[in-house]
Amino acid sequence: MLEIQIYNYSKVFSNRLVGTFCMVLQKVAEEGHLELTDTLIDDNNTSIKTNVTIEIRYQSMDGAVGVWSDGEFLDVPDDRDGMFTFETDSLLSGQSHGSGTSPGRSLQGSIPTFRKAGKGVFSAMKLGKIKISKDDHKKGDEPAILDMEDLDRKAMRLAGSLDPDTISLASVTAVTTNVSNKRSKPDIKMEPSSGRPVDYQISITVVEARQLIGLNMDPVVCVEIGDDKKYTSMKESTNCPYYNEYFVFDFHVPPHVMFDKIIKLSVIHSKNLLRSGTLVGTFKMDVGTVYSQPEHQFYHKWAILSDPDDITAGCKGYIKCDIAVVGKGDNIKTPHKANETDEDDIEGNLLLPEGIPAERQWARFYVKIYRAEGLPKMNTSIMANVKKAFIGENRDLVDPYVQVQFAGQKGKTSVQKSSYEPIWNEQIVFTELFPPLCKRMKVQIRDSDKVNDVAIGTHFVDLRKISNDGDKGFLPTMGPAWANMYGSTRQYTLMDEHQDLNEGLGEGVSFRARLLLSIAVEILDTTAPEIISSTEVQVEGVSNISESATGKIDEFFLFGSFLEATMIDRKIGDKTISFEITIGNYGNQIDGVSKPSSAKKKKKDGENEEEESELIQNSSEDEADEESDLVSVSCTPPMKPVITDRNYFHLPYFEKKPCVYIKSWWQDQRRRLYNSNMMDKIADKLEEGLNDVQEIIKTEKAFPERRLRGVLEELSVGCSRFVTLANKDVNQAGRTKLDRERLKSCMREMDSMGQQAKQIRTQVKKNTVKDKLKLVQNFLQKLRFLADEPQHSIPDVFVWMMSNNKRIAYARIPSKDILYSIVDEETGKDCGKVKAVFLKLPGKKGFGPAGWTVQAKLELYLWLGLNKQRKDFLNGLPNGFEEIKAAKTGPGLQSVPPVSLVYNMKQVFQLRAHMYQARSLFAADSSGLSDPFARVFFSTHSQVTEVLSETLCPTWDQLLVFDDVELFGEASELRDDPPIIVVEIYDQDTVGKAEFIGRTFAKPTIKMCDEHYGPPRFPPQLEYYQVYRGNCTAGELLAAFELLQIGQGGRADLPPLEGPTDSERGPILPVPLGIRPVLSRYRIEVLFWGLRDLKRINLAQVDRPRVDIECAGRGVQSVLIQNYKKNPNFSILVKWFEVDLPENELLHPPLNIRVVDCRAFGRYILVGSHAVTSLRRFIYSTPDKSSNNWATAGDIIVNMDSDPSVRKMDTVVKLDATSDAVVKVDMTEEESDKEKKKKKKKKKGGVDEDDEPDERVLDWWSKYFASIETLKETLRAQEAAQAEAEEREDLEIAAEAADIKPDDLLLKGSKTNQKSKEKKSSKDKKKGLAADGSEKRPVKAKVDELLVYNKELESEYGNFEDWLHTFNLYRGKAGDDDEHALDDDRIVGRFKGSLCMYKLPLSEEITREAGFDPNMGMFQSIPHNDPINVLVRVYVVRATDLHPADINGKADPYVVIKLGKSEVKDKENYISKQLNPVFGKSFDIEATFPMESMLTVSVYDWDLVGTDDLIGETKIDLENRFYSKYRATCGISSNYSVHGYNVWRDPMKPGQILTKLCKEGKIDGPHYGPGGKVKVANRIFTGPTDIEDENGLKKQTEEHLALTVLNHWEEIPRVGCKLVPEHVETRPLLNPDKPGIEQGRIEMWVDMFPMDMPAPGPAIDISPRKPKRYELRVIIWNTDEVILEDDDYFTGEKSSDIFVRGWLKGQQEDKQDTDVHYHSLTGEGNFNWRFVYPFDYLMAEEKIVISKKESMFSWDETEYKIPPRLTMQVWDADHFSADDFLGAIELDLNRFPRGAKTAKQCSLDMIRNEQELPTISIFKQKRVKGWWPFVARDENDEMELTGKVEAELHLVTAEEAEKSPVGLGRNEPDPLEKPNRPDTTFLWFLSPLKAIRYLVCNRYKWLIIKIVLALLLLIMLGLFLYSMPGYLVKKLLGA
Repeated sequence: MLEIQIYNYSKVFSNRLVGTFCMVLQKVAEEGHLELTDTLIDDNNTSIKTNVTIEIRYQSMDGAVGVWSDGEFLDVPDDRDGMFTFETDSLLSGQSHGSGTSPGRSLQGSIPTFRKAGKGVFSAMKLGKIKISKDDHKKGDEPAILDMEDLDRKAMRLAGSLDPDTISLASVTAVTTNVSNKRSKPDIKMEPSSGRPVDYQISITVVEARQLIGLNMDPVVCVEIGDDKKYTSMKESTNCPYYNEYFVFDFHVPPHVMFDKIIKLSVIHSKNLLRSGTLVGTFKMDVGTVYSQPEHQFYHKWAILSDPDDITAGCKGYIKCDIAVVGKGDNIKTPHKANETDEDDIEGNLLLPEGIPAERQWARFYVKIYRAEGLPKMNTSIMANVKKAFIGENRDLVDPYVQVQFAGQKGKTSVQKSSYEPIWNEQIVFTELFPPLCKRMKVQIRDSDKVNDVAIGTHFVDLRKISNDGDKGFLPTMGPAWANMYGSTRQYTLMDEHQDLNEGLGEGVSFRARLLLSIAVEILDTTAPEIISSTEVQVEGVSNISESATGKIDEFFLFGSFLEATMIDRKIGDKTISFEITIGNYGNQIDGVSKPSSAKKKKKDGENEEEESELIQNSSEDEADEESDLVSVSCTPPMKPVITDRNYFHLPYFEKKPCVYIKSWWQDQRRRLYNSNMMDKIADKLEEGLNDVQEIIKTEKAFPERRLRGVLEELSVGCSRFVTLANKDVNQAGRTKLDRERLKSCMREMDSMGQQAKQIRTQVKKNTVKDKLKLVQNFLQKLRFLADEPQHSIPDVFVWMMSNNKRIAYARIPSKDILYSIVDEETGKDCGKVKAVFLKLPGKKGFGPAGWTVQAKLELYLWLGLNKQRKDFLNGLPNGFEEIKAAKTGPGLQSVPPVSLVYNMKQVFQLRAHMYQARSLFAADSSGLSDPFARVFFSTHSQVTEVLSETLCPTWDQLLVFDDVELFGEASELRDDPPIIVVEIYDQDTVGKAEFIGRTFAKPTIKMCDEHYGPPRFPPQLEYYQVYRGNCTAGELLAAFELLQIGQGGRADLPPLEGPTDSERGPILPVPLGIRPVLSRYRIEVLFWGLRDLKRINLAQVDRPRVDIECAGRGVQSVLIQNYKKNPNFSILVKWFEVDLPENELLHPPLNIRVVDCRAFGRYILVGSHAVTSLRRFIYSTPDKSSNNWATAGDIIVNMDSDPSVRKMDTVVKLDATSDAVVKVDMTEEESDKEKKKKKKKKKGGVDEDDEPDERVLDWWSKYFASIETLKETLRAQEAAQAEAEEREDLEIAAEAADIKPDDLLLKGSKTNQKSKEKKSSKDKKKGLAADGSEKRPVKAKVDELLVYNKELESEYGNFEDWLHTFNLYRGKAGDDDEHALDDDRIVGRFKGSLCMYKLPLSEEITREAGFDPNMGMFQSIPHNDPINVLVRVYVVRATDLHPADINGKADPYVVIKLGKSEVKDKENYISKQLNPVFGKSFDIEATFPMESMLTVSVYDWDLVGTDDLIGETKIDLENRFYSKYRATCGISSNYSVHGYNVWRDPMKPGQILTKLCKEGKIDGPHYGPGGKVKVANRIFTGPTDIEDENGLKKQTEEHLALTVLNHWEEIPRVGCKLVPEHVETRPLLNPDKPGIEQGRIEMWVDMFPMDMPAPGPAIDISPRKPKRYELRVIIWNTDEVILEDDDYFTGEKSSDIFVRGWLKGQQEDKQDTDVHYHSLTGEGNFNWRFVYPFDYLMAEEKIVISKKESMFSWDETEYKIPPRLTMQVWDADHFSADDFLGAIELDLNRFPRGAKTAKQCSLDMIRNEQELPTISIFKQKRVKGWWPFVARDENDEMELTGKVEAELHLVTAEEAEKSPVGLGRNEPDPLEKPNRPDTTFLWFLSPLKAIRYLVCNRYKWLIIKIVLALLLLIMLGLFLYSMPGYLVKKLLGA
C-alpha cells in the first residue's frame, strides 16, 4: 500500500488533515512507471473535490524482482498521537519533483525517506520569516486543483524551516548544514590532533596497606607506570604498614599513548639492596581508566592486590591510595584534606570505576591470529636480487609475526619467513582479572629483522566496544573478522619518516595490511583442579577456519569524479599533477602490489587480495564478456596547474571532469556499515540540532525549547526507524557473535533512547532547557560510541595527490561514508554526493603551521557499492553532463563507466562577498597585533580585501565582487547546492610571505535570474562564522555572501551596486546599506585608573605611558602618566566619547585598548594591547525602581535565623567510624542537661565524659578544624543533594518511560538506585545502633567558626571587579599550542579601569540625583587614586600536596613573600621532608598602593647545596581587594569578642565600619533602638547587646548589633552586597615551567590596614599546635590459649615459650619485650610486665608526631605524623633459631573495641565485626583493662585466633607521669609483683633433677611402672632362653 496524506500546514496550531490517497502498488511493480491523478478521501472515506497527481517509479534490485523482504520498503508511521505534527519536519519526505531529470534516469530512491528535508536555504533559516516564491515553473497539463500557491517543490523543501524548531543558525552550523541531497558537509577542523605529544602529570599517594597476607613481613610498595618505577620506604614486621608517601610521574606523550600505559601497584616483601624480595600481590589499571573518572582521579580508595603467579589464591591485601592524572589545563579539585577520621570501610571504597563488581574473577583472553594479507615490502629489492642470484628463488620481502599487548603483558606469534600472505593459526592467551581495568588491546604486525623489528601496522581493539556490561550484556568477543591496518606509505625506505604511523600514532595515510583475528573471553573457575595458576602469556596452535567464515566474497565497484581541484599549494604548482584513488591495495599503482612469489593465481591486476573463484569473476552471465575488459582506472590524467593567485593554483578542469573507477573484491559485510551509518546520521542530525539550540541560547533568540523539542522528536523517530531497519538480513554469511550481540544491544539502546527522548521532550520547558540539553548531549556521545563499528570490513578509501610520481598530500575517506544502499538511511552520508575534500600532508608533516595550509581542495564525487547495484552510480552528480567512455571500448558496451564527464550546461553568476569585520583574531606579529586581510576563494576565483594594519578586530567594510563565475550543472540544482566559499585570513608581513591566521567556510545565498531580489531572503544578513586555525579557534568573521545568476540581460538585471562613496578609500566598495547593520548613537565613558606591571620594551623601561581607547573608528586618549615609577595612576579619571554602533548588541565591534610609551622626540612605542570582545557587560542599565529592594513602604524586619542567641542547641550524634551520616538532634536546653546528668550517673563518679572544651584550650586551630568539618559537611550535603536530584530525574524518566513500555526499559539507573538504597539502609541501621545508646559523642561545643574556601577568594567574589576591572595587555606572537596555554607569557602588563556605555540621550533622573558629579559621569562615589600606605599582613596556614622537589620524593618547603621591592624569606624555618607542611606563620609588610600591589606568595624547596628550587607560587592583586565594595581588607567574623581566641582583628569596630558604609552609600542609619534592635535604611535587625570582658564582667555594647547588620549587608537595598567574612582561602600553586599544572595548594589569608587609620593589634597566633607529650603505660598481665608451637625433645609434647612484644610508633623503633614464660603447655602465660611508651600527640589531627633522621646521611630530622596504633604481638622464643611469630593485634588508640571481661568472652568477633562494636578512645577513657585476641592468617588467608592477652592501658600526660613515675618491666618505682608461674617453666638443663622429678612424678608415673614391669618380663624371658639349652642337655645326658 502507498498512502499519501495531505495536510494544511499551520504555524501555530497542529496541522489539519486535508485528505488521504491510497493505492496498491501491485501495478507499479509490474509496469515500473505510473502517472496518475485521483481524488482524495477524507476521514469518513468519502471522496472530496481535491485531486492529487503523482508519478511513481519502481526500480527493482538486480535479480531480485518480485522477491521483496518486508524490511526494504517501510510505511511512514502515521501520526497516532497527533503530537508530532507541530515541532518537527522530519516526516516530510525530501523527494524532489523530477522535473529536470534526464529520461532514462530513475528518480533517486523511490522509497519515502526520512531524510530531513534539507535545511532550506540559508537566509530562510535566519528568523523563519519566509515567504515562499510563486510557482516558478508552470505545471504543464497537470490539473491545477491543488494549486495552493505555497506548495511547490521549494516550499516542500523549506517546509521544515517554517517552523521555529528547525531554524538553523550560523557560526557553528552555517556551513555544516546539509542543504540538499547533492552535496556533503565539509569538515571545518583540519589538523589531526591525535599524534601530538602533550604534558601529563600523574600523582600517586600510597597511604597505607592493610590485611597483607603473610606473617611478620617487611612490606615495600612499588609504583610502576610504563617503565618508570618508584618505591616507598620499607616498614618492618607489620601487615598493615602506614606510608603516606607521594609520587609524581611526568610524561610528555600523545594522549592515547598515555592512556594505554599501565599503572601497576605491587607489594614486595623484605626487599633490600641484595635481594629483590618476594612479590605479595599486584594491582593493575590503565591511565585512561583513571582519566575517565570524575575529576580524573581516585581519592582514598583501596586497591585489591592479587597474585599473578597464583590465580587460585584470593585477595592478598589492600593498598589505600590516591591516583590523579592531570593533563594540561585540567585542574584537579583535591577533596579537602583535614583529618582523616573517616575510618575506611574497605569494601565500600575500592579502587574500581563505577559499575565494576568488587569481586573480579580471573578470565582467559584468547586472541586468535589466523592470517594476514596485502603486506608491503619490508626490504629493498636489491637484496632480493642478490639472494635470487645465489639461491635461485624469488622470496617475499617480509618476515611477519604478530605481537599482542594487553594489560602490561606481551605475546608473540611465530615468525612466518618471507611471506606476503602469512598464515599463523595461533592463539595468544592472556590471563587477567575480569572486567579488566585496561581498555585497549594492541595488535601489531611486525617484521622480524636481524637488527631491529619494525611495526608494519597496528590495530587497537577497544574492549568497551566488543562487550556490554548491562544485564543482557555479553563478554568481550570479536570476529573472526578482518582488521584493516593503516600506516605510512607502502614504498620501502630504510628510514621511514612516518614510522610512527605504523606504531598507531596519528592517522594512517595508506593501507598496510589486513589481519584476520578473533577474540574470546572465558571466565575461569579457579576452584577447578586442573587449572594453570600462573598468568604468563601462552601461545598455542589453533585449527584453520573456513574461507566463508568471514563472509561471502563479493565484487565492489568504486567510482569517483573530480569536479574541481583548486587551492593547490604553490610549492607543487609547477609540475603536473594527478590524483589517485585507492581502496585497500586496489588502485595503488606505485607500491600497492606485492606479488606473492608462490602465486597461487595471478590476477588481472596482480592484486593479491582474495583468490576469487571463476564464479565470482563472471558474476552475471550476460555481463561476463563486457566485464572482462573492464580494467580499473584509478588515476586521473596528469595536468599542469594554473595560477589562481599568489598562494594557490588550480587545475583547469572547466567542463571536462575526469573520473576514476576501481573494482575490488571484499567480504560482503555491508550490514555492519549500514547500521553504523544509520546511527551516524541520527547523531549528525542530533548534533546539528543541539548546535542550533546552543546558538539560540547564546544569541538569546526566542524559543530554544521549541527547537529542542523538535530535535528530540527527530531523535525518537530516528531511533524507532533504526529498530525497524536494522533487523534485516540477520542470517547473512560471516555474521559473528559480536555482530549478533551488538545488533541486539544497539537495538535495545536505540529503543530506550527513543523512549527517553519522547519522555524528555514532554518535560522541556523554558526554564529546563539547559538541563535537558545536557541530558541530550549524553545521548549524542552514546550514539557516537554505538556507531563506531569494531569489526572492519571494507578498508578506507585514500585520495592521493601525485606529482612527479611522488605522493604529496592525501585525504582519507571512511568507506562507510560513501557506501550505497537501496535504503536511504543506510547509505553513507557522502555517497553519491559532491563533497569538498581538503588534502593534507601525511604524518608529522601535517602538524603545526604546515598542516594548516590547504594542500588542495577537491570537489569530489564518490560512490561505492556492490558491482551488481552499480547502475545508479551517477545519480547524485549535478545534472547536465555527457559521459565520455574510454576510447578502446568496442561497440555496445553500455555498462563501462565513463573516464570523464563533459558538462554542456553552464550557468554564469556574480558572487558578492560582503566582508564586514572580524574579531578576536589570532595575534600573528611580535607586537601582539596582526595586519589582517581576508582572501575569499570561490571555485577557481579568488579576491582579497585590503590590509588593515595593527589590529585584531579589523572592520574591512568591503564588498568583493566576483564577475562571471561559471558553474556547471543545472540551474535549479545549483540554487540549492552552491559550492562552498573558503575564506582565509592572513597577516601581512612587510617582508616574506603573508602568514596564515585562520580559515572558515561559508555558503552563499543564491538568487536565480527569475527570482525577485527582496525580502525575506535578500538582502542577506550578516552572520558570524567561526575561524579555525588547525583545531583551535582563531576568531570570528562577520560577513554575508550572495550568488546572483546573470541571465540573458547581462549584469544590468542585477541589483545595482553603489559606487565607492568615500573617495579616500579609492575604488573599494563598501558593504551596501541593506546589509550593513543599523547604527545608533552611544556614549562610552572610560574610567582610567592606572597601569600595572609594565614590562620592558626593547630593554628600555616604560616611563611615560598613555592609554588609547578605540571603538568603531572613534576613541579617546588618557592623560600621560608623567613618571610611571613614581605613580602609575592617571590624574584625570573619567573621559568619554560618542560613537555610532549597531543596534543589535551581538554585532557590536570590539573595543581596543592600547598602551603606548611616549619616548623623546615625539616617538610612540606600542607597549601592549587588549581587545574587549564583548561590550555587553559594560552596558549601563538604569536601576529598576519597582524591585523589592527599593520598596519604601514600611520597614522590613530581617529574619535572623543564624543568630547564636536564638538558635537551639545542635547536638551532633556522631556515628560509628565508618558512616558519614551526621544526625542533628534539636534539643531544648533542659533536655541536654538531663542527658548530661544521665551520663554522669552512668559513669559512677568517673570523669565527666562531656569535657566541654575549655575556653583556655581553644585556640585559632580549634576554630580552623571546626570550620573544616563544617566545610566537609556542606560539601557532603551538596553532593548528596546533587546525587538525589539526578536520581530523582532518572527515576522520573524511568517511570514515565515505563508507562510506555516497561519490558524494554533497560535503564542502568535502576541498578545504581538499588545500590545507593542498600547503602542508605545500612546507614540507617547504623543510625539505629548509634541512637540505641552505644557510645554517643559529646554535645558538639559551639566553637566560633570562620569560612574555609576551597578555592581562591577571587573566584567567590568575581575577581573583585565590582567597579575596577583589570585588562591584561598582550604583546608578542600568540602561541600555537592547542589551548593557547602560552598566553600568559605574552602578558606585558595590566590596565586598570572600567567602561560604561549607554544609548543617548540618557534619562534625566540620574543626573538630577543629589551629589551627582558631572565630571565623573556614571562613575560616582569612586575613591581617589592617590598613593596610599597600607600594612599588609599575610597569614600562611599550610600547604598541601606539594610537588616533590628532591630525589627522595619529598621536599623541604619554606615560604617566600614578595610585594613590590620588599621580600620576606622564611628560609631558616624550612620544614624538613614534608609535602603537606603546616607553616602557621604571619608576615607583616608595609606597602604603598598603587606602586606595590601584586603580592606573590611562593613555596621554595630548601637545598643544602645549590640554589633553592621554586615549587610553586600564587599571585594576589591586593589593590582590587583593597578598593572593592565587598570590603576584602579584613574579614568580618561571625561574632564580636574582645578577648580569647576569637578576638576582633580590625582596628575599626563593627559600629564604626557600619557608620562609614552607611555614609558612603548615602543610606539613612544606623539607628539603635531599645531591646536590641537596629534600623538601617528601612531594614530592622535584632541581636544581643551585652559583652563579657576578660574578667567576666558584662558590659552594654552596640557592636553585636552592628556586626549583625554587616553580616547581612547584602539585604540592604541598593548598596547591599556580601561583605567578605573571616576566612581562609585555598590557592593553587603554579610553576611557570609547568604551565597549567597545579603544583600543590596553599591555605592562607591576607589582611590590609591603611596606615592613616589607628594601628591594628598584634597578629593572631596561628603557629602550629605543639604536640602534647603523653605516656602510655601498658601492663601485660596474662596470656591465654596461645597456640603451642614447639615439640618437646623427650616427650613430643606441644608447648610454647611465650613472650609478648609491643610498640606504638611505626617501624618498631620503640619496641619492648616481656620476659619469656617458658614451656607453657596450655598456652597460658603470666607476665605482670609493664611497657612504657612516651609519645607526642596532636589531638586535633589524631596523629603521633615523630622526629627522626631518615638515614645516617640525613642532614636533619624529619617530622612524621602517624596514626596512634598500639601493636602487640605474641612470639615463641627459640634459643638457637629465629623466634616464631604467633599472632598480633593492632589497637587504634582513638577507636578500639572495649576489651572482654574474661578470657572466655574474648573472641575473634572483636576483630571481625570491628565496625559494629562500640569503640572507645584511650584519650577519653584514660584507663582500660580487658582481654583482646591475637590473630594471624593461616595458609588459606583465613583469620585464626592464635591467643588472647589480658592487658591494661593507662594514658597519662607528661606532667602526671613526672608526678607518679613507674618502672619498666617489674622495676621500681611502683613495681609489679612477680608472676606466679608453675614450676615447669624452668629450663630442664638449669635444674635437671627438678625437671626429672616433675616428669617422673607427675605425668609419667604409670607409664614408667608399666615399662619397668615389661622390662622385667623381657629380662626373665631372655635369661630363660639363654640358660634353657644348657639345662636341656644336662637333663638329657642326665649329667
